[in-house]
Amino acid sequence: MSSAPPVPSLPPAPAARAAAHAEPLVAFRGVSFGYGRRMILEGLDLEVPRGQVVSIMGGSGCGKTTLLRLIGGAVKASSGSVRVAGQAVETLRRDDLYRLRRRMGMLFQFGALFTDLSVFDNVAFPMRERTDLPEPVIRDLVLLKLHAVGLRGAARLMPNELSGGMARRVALARAIALDPELIMYDEPFTGLDPISLAVISNLIRTLNVALGATSIVVTHDVRESMRILDYCYLMAEGRIVARGTPDEILASDQPYARQFFHGGIDGAVPFHYPGADYRTELGLAGHDR
Repeated sequence: MSSAPPVPSLPPAPAARAAAHAEPLVAFRGVSFGYGRRMILEGLDLEVPRGQVVSIMGGSGCGKTTLLRLIGGAVKASSGSVRVAGQAVETLRRDDLYRLRRRMGMLFQFGALFTDLSVFDNVAFPMRERTDLPEPVIRDLVLLKLHAVGLRGAARLMPNELSGGMARRVALARAIALDPELIMYDEPFTGLDPISLAVISNLIRTLNVALGATSIVVTHDVRESMRILDYCYLMAEGRIVARGTPDEILASDQPYARQFFHGGIDGAVPFHYPGADYRTELGLAGHDR
């Protein structure tokens, strides 16, 4: 792995606004993870207070989505501990892990709807799979969730009849079908037009409040996400290089943070990919211009 940007001394993550004494809902303690010799995360420490909307930002391939996979128990940390609701995810047996996952909702990148199921049946799917609720109750709950995202009237449509923004909203309705304690969003703004982007952004914030949930948003979208966040972590090459409230992190003088949040062309991430001296490659070394 190439060397990461220098890591400054970071301030402690914030306590939850409503319950400063409470244990964070999600906590990473010294977490490292990799595939074979290729390390994705190295000695990661972060926490997500209950009730907040927290964003994980960073360049492609820096390990953001891997964090969500570790939280959900899809992969296990090579070292360190991932704790969710006080439970060490890496130690859970399968039945206990499934019970913990029931307290989570996930909005996958591009929605990941079941293409052969209607909008109604997509949202009903987790209720039918994970509960013993009778169909009349499921019907009412599905319509409630669809109404919350503005798509109750689209219940009988198929995924191929939806716009990209509508599909993302259906996926969000499915993610909150079981009233999760934790909602995770993997690039929720990717590929959306400005109107759909604003709608999804507003829903993330309002649903977090309405459900009393906690949200983790993995995204590249700086402008839109900063409107709805309580706290932000910035990653580079598997480590946290900056963190803070939106105002704090936008004002950061950490080189990578400054380049990332203000769109610098050159800086901590250089414009030129490392290579041999250009004049040498052209055979001009030692010659006067």
